[in-house]
Amino acid sequence: MIQKKLHLGCGTNILKGYINLDIMKLKGVDVTHNLNKIPYPFKNNTFDEIVANHVIEHLENILNVVQELSRISKNGAILKIRVPYYNSQGAFQDPTHTHFFAITSFDYFTKESGYGFYSPVKFKILKKEAVPTRLGRIFPKFMRIPLSLVFGEFIRELYFELKVIKK
Repeated sequence: MIQKKLHLGCGTNILKGYINLDIMKLKGVDVTHNLNKIPYPFKNNTFDEIVANHVIEHLENILNVVQELSRISKNGAILKIRVPYYNSQGAFQDPTHTHFFAITSFDYFTKESGYGFYSPVKFKILKKEAVPTRLGRIFPKFMRIPLSLVFGEFIRELYFELKVIKK
């Protein structure tokens, strides 16, 4: 069975085997759509995998976006998300960023978090990784986030893999 995969906010980074979506009609973009406009132009339960590299932080309503990603995903689909870490220069230097993310930001979409009432959609977090800066790589993993809270620039970005859970 062929898996359907979506690459959100692809820009010029076109991935083979994916439907590449961007707000701009650039070379290699398959679907042009503003991700702030919901619904997205896909049927329910379409995708087995969705990749969103450095796009979610640009969007206006994260709760609506996450719900829409769940809608267009099949049960068990995997969402692979990269966002800048909130206490890094990359998070603040781009004037188009509207949201900031911590390592626990997607916990709000799990049953275990105690904050699941914010959204009807649920995910199982398969992976969450704090990707270090060059300076951050000098220190052991367990020290990077605490150090970044005080000094910043130890964590560059966050990577999440979420499994869609539908009832």
